[in-house]
Amino acid sequence: KMGLSEGFWHHEYWLPPGATWEDMKESADIHYPQPQDLLLCLPGALLLIIVRCIFERTVALPLGRRLGVSDKLRPIVQPNATLEGFYVLLGRTPKEGDLISLAKQSDLPIKKVETWFRHRRAQDRPRLMKKFCEASWRFTFYFTSFFSGLALLYDKPWFWDHTMCWLRFPQQPLPPALGWFYLLELSFYCSLVATLPFDVKRKDFKEQIIHHIATITLIFVSYCANLIRFGMIIMLVHDASDYILELAKMLHYMKWKQVCEAVFIVFAVVFIISRLVIFPLITYYYFVTKFQLFLISCLINTFLMVLQLLHVFWSYLIIQMIFSVILHGAKRKDARSDTEESDRSEAEDLAKNK
Repeated sequence: KMGLSEGFWHHEYWLPPGATWEDMKESADIHYPQPQDLLLCLPGALLLIIVRCIFERTVALPLGRRLGVSDKLRPIVQPNATLEGFYVLLGRTPKEGDLISLAKQSDLPIKKVETWFRHRRAQDRPRLMKKFCEASWRFTFYFTSFFSGLALLYDKPWFWDHTMCWLRFPQQPLPPALGWFYLLELSFYCSLVATLPFDVKRKDFKEQIIHHIATITLIFVSYCANLIRFGMIIMLVHDASDYILELAKMLHYMKWKQVCEAVFIVFAVVFIISRLVIFPLITYYYFVTKFQLFLISCLINTFLMVLQLLHVFWSYLIIQMIFSVILHGAKRKDARSDTEESDRSEAEDLAKNK
């Protein structure tokens, strides 16, 4: 397998007791997952990044402009080497002692130093159009992924009856369409990891990294162990709500407040049902109760539990947002929003500069 040591690919680690790699011999008509196929995810991720760049420039950007998405004017920052040096090297938000020291060094009042840092942070803040373009790309991918996955699985009896996922496992031939779907999902998550440093940074940045690592590991391991059926169901359950969230974000950037709130509530319902009900109580339950334990299944168990903890964390944020913003009419602040300061202070600075 893949030319790696036999020890790593020993059947006792990857397959249930009694099964060996010999049980998965390919023929002209019957194909099984081959680990080396997953190497295609590297050019696949690169291709998706190129497609994304083209999509954002030729589709999302003109669409955003037509729908009225526009970037706000931002205060002009006066060049100052001392303050810029502190901003780049030591931090974007200086403490009181640092402000006093910087005021002395630059011969400016403390208030002016505070204002300079606020303007400088505003300059680095991601622009609304950039956020709209990112959300448009993710919406397009998740929407396509979910409904194409549904089209691939709706006529499969094991999709509706999860007990059939394990029939004759691991001797379950791989339909080419499912193999390509797996590869597409793996390529997409690899592309997300590659573009994380350049994308809008969100408050749950660390949780996103954990989620991407867990997802990539689960896709890789489940493919190699021929847990394709189970993996497809898990991916579909997870994809069910993602495109609705991205649509809600796009509507938020377009300032369609009421439609955005309605879509967000739909997202919340779908997310909680798919991640806190269907995934743990139906899908994951069958994996734990109907499946023989071996090394790789224990690893999958661990990462699925990590994902479930993230689901609980995000569900808490979603419910909190619904109660504070939509039901009580509090000032909107997305629980998973970008790390940014309030628009009000920026508007005040612009008013002063006019």
